[in-house]
Amino acid sequence: MQGGGFPIDLILFGMVAAFLVLRLRSVLGRRTGFERPPGERGGLPVPPVAGAPAPAAAAPLRGVPDARGPVGQALARIRSADPSFDPGAFLGGAEGAFRMIVEGFAAGNRPLLRDLLSDDTYAGFEGAIADRESRGEVQRTEIREIREAVIDGADLRGTTAEVTVRFVSDQVNLTLDSAGKPVAGTDAVTELTDIWTFQRDVRSSDPAWKLTSTRSA
Repeated sequence: MQGGGFPIDLILFGMVAAFLVLRLRSVLGRRTGFERPPGERGGLPVPPVAGAPAPAAAAPLRGVPDARGPVGQALARIRSADPSFDPGAFLGGAEGAFRMIVEGFAAGNRPLLRDLLSDDTYAGFEGAIADRESRGEVQRTEIREIREAVIDGADLRGTTAEVTVRFVSDQVNLTLDSAGKPVAGTDAVTELTDIWTFQRDVRSSDPAWKLTSTRSA
């Protein structure tokens, strides 16, 4: 800059800096409605299956029935037969299993499903996957959030323990044909309610619970 002329270059730099600040503020301050608070929630799968931690999210509402009610008393009987059983920890594991099974089914991950499902349930899932593959279709599923994981039922028949969990989740489910065109579902977030029943022989050395039935509510 020569002599006493006005510093135009400083004004230009200042304008650029102001623009960048406003741009960063608009990006960092914007919320889409699906952001989650910082931190990670440990979504452990049903023992003994280990999986990667679920994306950070607000902790779901986990419901354990009143110990004085019929379901609470059934849970107490299960714990008497298997002292390692804890309903709260079970719900954490069931939540992790829910994520893995839903996304594993969409991906056609048969080995994963084989480990987590009973024989009859696996046969149903595998048949649906094979049917989808025969048509050249691809399923895209994303669990955005699990809102609730609540124990709805429990029973102990002999040495067979059974626990039923109600999951309320926000999901995106879309099925595409071989040309990439949607044939079912939607790319919009949808709230779904699923009732899943898990089963385990409390006398078995295998600590894994397996999914034995599913239905939508």
